[in-house]
Amino acid sequence: MAFKLEYVWLDGYKPEPNLRSKTKIVADEPSSPEECPQWSFDGSSTEQAEGSRSDCLLQPVRMIPDPARDSAALVLCEVLAADGSVHPSNRRGQFEDDEDLWLGFEQEYTLMAGNAPLGFPPDGYPGPQGPYYCSVGINNCVGREVVEAHLDVCLEAGLNITGINAEVMKGQWEFQLFGKGAKRASDDLWLARYLLYRTAEAFDVRVSIHPKPIKGDWNGSGMHTNFSNTAIREEGGEDLIKEICERFRPVHKDHIAEYGSDNEQRLTGLHETQAIDKFSYGVSDRGASIRIPVGTVQAGWKGYLEDRRPASNADPYRVAAQLLKTLKS
Repeated sequence: MAFKLEYVWLDGYKPEPNLRSKTKIVADEPSSPEECPQWSFDGSSTEQAEGSRSDCLLQPVRMIPDPARDSAALVLCEVLAADGSVHPSNRRGQFEDDEDLWLGFEQEYTLMAGNAPLGFPPDGYPGPQGPYYCSVGINNCVGREVVEAHLDVCLEAGLNITGINAEVMKGQWEFQLFGKGAKRASDDLWLARYLLYRTAEAFDVRVSIHPKPIKGDWNGSGMHTNFSNTAIREEGGEDLIKEICERFRPVHKDHIAEYGSDNEQRLTGLHETQAIDKFSYGVSDRGASIRIPVGTVQAGWKGYLEDRRPASNADPYRVAAQLLKTLKS
């Protein structure tokens, strides 16, 4: 019986990569990524090779069921050079994994109709933001059918998606995804993004993860990253949590450099953000760089922290790698 493997990878475009995929037919269903064959592709068409030396390799690293096709799986791959070395565009292969890092991504995005968010009138703007967050009803809530379809396929695929909600700007939504282990959590976010783009195709709408798709008095889109390690989860204490937060202060610029392009358009100090050139932390403070959730304080200063700086278009591998570097400093 033929089985379909949809190989998914990240291209070499900058400042952020695009998702690419192609289908390979195999005779038998593999039980793990290790059983999926390595495959090649034309890197000259993805900004990953020159035409005279165009072959790049796809190395499977994560496999989940493909909810949209029978006898099929999605296979996330790392990109290798033709000699088998880690390709420069392969950010996943450039840091050592740590299963002690747990990550909860809050992926914001905007559904677009043409050049405007879904629900915006063709010749102007809707009413000011305020009634759209977690809204219901056609006056304030648009695109629910896309979002619900995406939620269902993520659940069918076995991704640990933990919630969805309409966001502050009309046409803007968010899904939350939790994972244990830096690479696994980041893998799953890329796969959830892939499923979001593919789901939106069926509804003839575009998904934007630009951090400020519409200029003006609107919230931007972020990828708030909740994180913890054993010390934060189990040891805790006010002194420890604040000491960990302080580790981020001297390397603030290093984090910003890894947290997505055009982020200065979002991190203005307004619309629930701290200014991009400032670092702060505080309990229950959504205007801080790092928020200490009130639940963490109530649990004896144990739980998790929220890094509110990553942009919605950030590469989760780069975010995870930078978090690990600072937490281990």
